[in-house]
Order: sequence, then C-alpha cells, then structure tokens
Amino acid sequence: MKKRTVVIVGVLAVALSGCAAGNTDGAAPSIRTADLAVTTPAGGELDLATWNLPFGEPASLDPIKAYNYAENTVVANLCEGLMQLQPDYTVQPNLAESVESPDASTWVYTIRQGVEFWDGETMTADDVLYSLGRQLDPNEGSYWAGGVVDNIASIEKTGDWEITVTLIEPDSTFNSYLATPIGNVVEQAHRLAAGESYGTPSGGVMCTGPYSVGAWNQGQSISLERNDNYWNTDKVAKTAQVDISFIVDAAAISNALTTGAIDGSYDVPLGSIATLQSATDGSLILGRSLQLIAIIGTGNGAFADPAVRQALMLATDREAIAATVFEGTAEASASLVPNNSWSYGSDVFEQGRADLPSTAVDIEGAKEALKAATTDLTQPISIVYPAERTYYADIISEISNGATALGLTVVPEGVPSAQFGAFFSDPEARAGHDAFVTANYLDVADPLAFLRTILGSTGGQNYNAYSNTEMDALLADAGAASDDDERATLVNEIQGLAMDELPWIPIVDPSVRLFLNDRVTGVPASFVYLYYPWAADLGAAE
Repeated sequence: MKKRTVVIVGVLAVALSGCAAGNTDGAAPSIRTADLAVTTPAGGELDLATWNLPFGEPASLDPIKAYNYAENTVVANLCEGLMQLQPDYTVQPNLAESVESPDASTWVYTIRQGVEFWDGETMTADDVLYSLGRQLDPNEGSYWAGGVVDNIASIEKTGDWEITVTLIEPDSTFNSYLATPIGNVVEQAHRLAAGESYGTPSGGVMCTGPYSVGAWNQGQSISLERNDNYWNTDKVAKTAQVDISFIVDAAAISNALTTGAIDGSYDVPLGSIATLQSATDGSLILGRSLQLIAIIGTGNGAFADPAVRQALMLATDREAIAATVFEGTAEASASLVPNNSWSYGSDVFEQGRADLPSTAVDIEGAKEALKAATTDLTQPISIVYPAERTYYADIISEISNGATALGLTVVPEGVPSAQFGAFFSDPEARAGHDAFVTANYLDVADPLAFLRTILGSTGGQNYNAYSNTEMDALLADAGAASDDDERATLVNEIQGLAMDELPWIPIVDPSVRLFLNDRVTGVPASFVYLYYPWAADLGAAE
C-alpha cells in the first residue's frame, strides 16, 4: 500500500477545509495549465524568512520516513538524493556526478567526490551504499518499501566511487526515483550512533544539503540554518535562516500571511483564496502541479461495474467543481494523468491528451454508457469522505447531481478522518463501501510510474482488484522502453485503456497554491517542493 495516501487525504484536507462550493453563477473560471507558473523571480541575500507548513509538524526528519507533505517539505532542504528533481520536472545528477544505464535493469552511478556532511566528514561511496541499503532493510522500516524499492535485486559498490543498482524487472523510471528519498544519502556513522532517536529532535539527522537543522520547538516551529560549506557553490542558500511554523487552522494561516507574520506558504487553504488574492502586501501564485483529485472504486456494489463508473464520470460537472469547489484554481481532469505531468515525450503526450474525450458534461453519452451495465442499478452508491472536510462533500454532491439525471443514487458517507485513513490500508475498512475520495499526486513527472500503481495487478494503489492481462503487458513493455517517445506512446495506450475501464474516476487537477509576501521571492512555483530544496532559492525581493 502507498502509505503516503493515508495521510494526504486526512492531513491535506486540513488546509482545504475552509472551502465551500458556493453559487456557480459568476464563478471564477478554472485555470489553464499553460498559464501556471514554474518559478518565481530570483531573489537576493536575506537574513531571515518565515514560512508555514499547513500540514502540521513533521513526525520525523529521517528521509526513509519522509512519505508525506509535512516531512518531505522540510527534509527536501536537508537531505539530498543521487539525482535531483528540478522546477521544470526534469531530473539531473546531484550527489551522483553521472549515471549510466546499459539497459533498463542496470543503473551505474559515479558518486560525486568532495561532498561533506554538515559535521565536516566526507561523504563516501560507503555512505551511499549504506543509505540506499536502508530502503531494503526491514529493521529500518522504510515507508518507501514496496513498488520501486521491491524491484531492486542488488545494490553493490563496484568501484571506489561507483555504485551499481540491478533491478529484478526493467524499469525506465527507476533513475527518476533517486531524486526522491529513495536516493537520499545520510552519514552512516551518525545514523548508527543515533539509534532509535534518529530523525527526532534529540537524535537529528546528518546530511549534505543546503540547510542543516536548527532549533526544533516541538509543536511550534523548526528552523533551517544555511550550510555555508555546501558543496554546490552555485546553489548556496540565499537566506541565512528559514523559520517554519506548523499552523494548520485555515483562518490563522490567512491572517498570518496577510499580516506579514509569515512570508510564504505552499498549499494555502482554498477558503483563503479570495482573501489572499486581494492582499496588498503579497501575491497568490498558481503553479504547475502533479496533483489529482479522484474517486477510487473498492470493487463493491454498483460502482464495481465499469459502465456505471463511465456514466458517472460523463454526468459529473467536473468543470463546475474546478471553478467553484476549487475557486478557479484547478482544471477538470481529462485523465488519470494530470495535465502536463511529464518531462519527456511532450509531443506524444500532448497528442494523446488531445485525443481524449471532452471534460464537458454529457448526459446523453452517460445514458448510452449505462446501457452496458450488468449490475443492479437500484443499489445506492456510497462514496466515503472524511466528514470534517467539507470540500469533499461538495465534490460528491456534484457527482450525486449527475447520478440523479441518470436515475442512479449516490450517497455521500462521511466518516471521522482517523477512520478514513484505514480505507487506504485495510481491506476490511473498505468492505461494504463502494468508493472513496483521494487527493493524490505523482512523485516524479512520469505518468508510467503513477499509472502502474493504480492499474498493475499488484499495484500499490490498486484498491479494487483491477486486473487486465493486456494492461499488465503494456505496463511491462513501457517499463522496459528506453526510448522516451516509445515509452510515451505506450503510456498513451495505457491511458486510453484506463479511461475506458476507469478503476478511478478523475475529477480535477489542482494547481499549486503558493503565497509570497512582497518582501520575498525565488522559490519554485511548481510541485517540486517535496523533493527539491525550495528554501535554498528563497531570497529578498528587489
């Protein structure tokens, strides 16, 4: 199971809970991906900046436990991978000086020399070998175990400064994942000395990134202190200290941002959009994202019938949801692949996107699709959501409106957030329910990596036992394809088949919602802040 999702749906919604659907008359139009920002203007030197983490306090700073917004947004500035995700979603060598791949099952990394940990100790290939090996050690309990990690056959030191990773099955996406915590490097000696306290305020971490850990006031804030000896002299942090608060209340976040108590934040609450758009001392910036809001089937009830899912998607006003529930900061989903969420094969992917059906409501098409249903259509369809998060209820209400036009009944079912999390990890929790909501995202800008978790017979997010031998074969062929356009062509075929069978119903592609006070600038506006050292780019506005 994909542990990240358990927390996203509960915690992400905390920052969004101020939203209400409102009246569709005069609603703001949803955004166009082409209009979304990737970066903000470069900044200058700054002594201190303040930031907010709307998902609360990180549970750990250990990279292998960084599998959620709170942890990743902080750890991205501390610990680095062999590769690094860039604001434009490309992946570049980082702690690896270079990478070679004689085939999609073998990845050879030349480790960068002259890199030091914060304590002045030199990073060695042994530290890299140890760090990658932690992902495979059940005693370490990596949250990244499964999926990409389970496909690793061996990790070996094949030279003084060389590490070779051999995979069980070919995977052209593997290298990109070394820009996530899967590829993060920590100091072996420090990790062993810290023991069970590793990653906590008392045990800390020891990495090579542009910031080190400063004061950690539990329940309040954490400070990042600039690493003035950072190995990449072109990327030394602009700001000497960044204080990150853990404010989760939507009203308090809005107040802190508009008064200047906090300089900036990613993922600002939906209910704060109007206020922040009219702020006199700052700007709300919508950025290019990799995120998706969708409805996941459980394999139960009428929703288990692909014809029912197809009809519900066609009858749901996804464009209205983007314009009202998301206050114009999202666009209607045309696919399980969020728009523009790729860093290769652009021409191929864009053509595939153009070939997808319109996102406009099509009641007649929905009625036609429903004729193929073989299930009892008098059954009510239950869609579960965390009861405290009203914006999910607004989405399901719109789905229910479309269902009514088809003679179907959709019933929203709110459960406490603590209970809702079990839907992503416990089949018994899903029993008796037809579907549930998700706020999901791609780790890297490769649609294949995301789709196989949903569509593969053993995929980590395959919650409804979806199985299709043609799909499994396509996923394997795409994983083995080293040519970008060939892989993109196969992924388009996978996407088309997925949109016919719809194990998930895609609803909207949200944008990144970034607010910056006028005194600061420089951070990326795209959805890279979970793995890219965004704070190092933060600086004074001119």
